[in-house]
Amino acid sequence: MTAVNAIMEAASPAKTKIHCDDPLAVARLGWDLSARLKRAGVRPEQDKVLLCVGTDRSTGDCLGPLVGTKIRATTQNYLHVFGTLDHPVHASNLREKLDEIYSRFADPYIIAVDACLGSLENVGHISIGDGSLQPGAGVNKNLPAVGDVHITGIVNVGGFLEYLVLQNTRLNIVMKMADLIVEGLLRMISEQAQENTAGSL
Repeated sequence: MTAVNAIMEAASPAKTKIHCDDPLAVARLGWDLSARLKRAGVRPEQDKVLLCVGTDRSTGDCLGPLVGTKIRATTQNYLHVFGTLDHPVHASNLREKLDEIYSRFADPYIIAVDACLGSLENVGHISIGDGSLQPGAGVNKNLPAVGDVHITGIVNVGGFLEYLVLQNTRLNIVMKMADLIVEGLLRMISEQAQENTAGSL
């Protein structure tokens, strides 16, 4: 079953919205995430978990697993990745995966990624915010909130027949968002590495 994020795109000073066609999107995403980690006091030695929520059985809801798969394919070892196309994290196993994360890592900092539905003018935007997201609330699933910071991609229009909308979401927009999020995360990792090196001098 799908686990679409209920956070649509409510206005909040703690949120950043970036359109996937913005030529500066990667830089903005990487800088924003890096700044949030710094404000949160995330330590260099602290375990960072990328929790990618979604399912490969729905085009609109495969954003998270695509991000997890793509970043797993890179050489980065900064993030512990949960949620890929091979092993998705969704409504049926989310609690189990959270238990696994907290049993493996003493004090993890979790970056949660999920798809969401929103208004027509906001489709194509990626939203970044402090705090957790609530997977599944948009399709009446009672699931635990996840994440110390969240990244959501507004993949289609919400408000009516959400399951059908997700099934008929264009893969093109989901792939563009996944690529952008991965590039932004890699930029964040690079910036964090530079800061940690500078701080140790």
